[in-house]
Amino acid sequence: MPVARVRDFHEDDLDQVVRVWEESRTAGRSAVHGLAEVLAAIREEGFAVVAVVGEIVVGAAATRVSGDRGWVVLLALANDWRRQGLGSAMLTELEKRLTGAGVHRLSALLADGETGAKAFHNCGYEPREVTYFERVVPLQPQEIGLLGELGGRMLPAGLWEALAGMEHEKQLIERRIVLPLVDPDLAEQYGVQPPRGVVLFGPPGTGKTTFAKAVASRLGWPFVEVFPSRLAAGGGGQALALRETFAEIDVLEHAVVFIDEVEEIAGQRGGKPPSPLQGVTNELLKIIPTFRERDGRLLVCATNFVRELDPAFLRHGRFDYVIPVGAPDAVARGAIWRRYLPAGVIERIDVETLVEASELFTPADIEFAARKGSQRALEVEVYGDVQARPTVRGPTTADYLAALAETRPTLTTAMVDEFTEDIATIARL
Repeated sequence: MPVARVRDFHEDDLDQVVRVWEESRTAGRSAVHGLAEVLAAIREEGFAVVAVVGEIVVGAAATRVSGDRGWVVLLALANDWRRQGLGSAMLTELEKRLTGAGVHRLSALLADGETGAKAFHNCGYEPREVTYFERVVPLQPQEIGLLGELGGRMLPAGLWEALAGMEHEKQLIERRIVLPLVDPDLAEQYGVQPPRGVVLFGPPGTGKTTFAKAVASRLGWPFVEVFPSRLAAGGGGQALALRETFAEIDVLEHAVVFIDEVEEIAGQRGGKPPSPLQGVTNELLKIIPTFRERDGRLLVCATNFVRELDPAFLRHGRFDYVIPVGAPDAVARGAIWRRYLPAGVIERIDVETLVEASELFTPADIEFAARKGSQRALEVEVYGDVQARPTVRGPTTADYLAALAETRPTLTTAMVDEFTEDIATIARL
């Protein structure tokens, strides 16, 4: 077998190093350090060596340097050159170069089964008990600037888990929308097409926007909101503005696109005189089928007035589901109250009484009343009559009931009745 030698990396070696890196990867497992990080270390940040036979690269090792520590980000060998001692030889040569540069602490992270464990042992590296956490944000570098231009953003993780109450709606959206998108292979096995579009409808303040953001957080996809009012402000160029916006969104690999108050640009057509926004509606109807052709995107539209939407907008083929998001029931109101009550006093608050007193309150109404009741108790504590102060510090049930009495609920019985009719005639679950 020919003899391999270890030398410094040359720029001409790059293509061969990438080949060796790909060959050394364990099938079905992700390396700790991705190719972009490896290439950056090789070219800019640290030291790199290669093992060559003649002019053929059969191994590569690279480090990046941070202070007095060198991190080995690459130790790769061609299949035919494993267990020949080349990994140890490359680590030894790297160590010489690093110590000469003042680096005296060498570290490496390996995924289970990744190439190189034996070489590290042979060179005196000691395994450490560590817990390694990683989160991959599904944005390519070129997408970051575009997302900012669109006014989009990556939402923090955990919004889905933090949704209080509304368990019926949450379970429905989890099963119909989220499940096929997070596990498309399983969905395909059962013949389920992942959804591309959903309409959320219901009275104002019931949490439609919150659900849309929580879905984006749950999927880990960028959230981009398209504002109908901004399109309307364009004065004659609304349809073009809408088309250009979706063309820019199409560059993103993944996206949850949200349009609130969609009735503004998808209202019923055919009136006389025609609505000035009819052209925008026509454009949106043409955009949606194209949007649906690609994986990794979801259009979520929300409306308080689902009856005003154009019938062509809601038909099958444009939206997979039309989901009602209504007023929270008693169980949901209890969960929402518990979320906003101070932890130190919740045991002595009569939550059931608050639930009964907030029957027509939306989640936003309950949050407002809870904050108002807490503020009321704080002001009494600081500014109230000393003789009238309660013996137990902190807000009481009476404080929250007083706040409820001073808060006008968003919903009315008529609105709830209309919403119930819409569920029977328009909802698609």
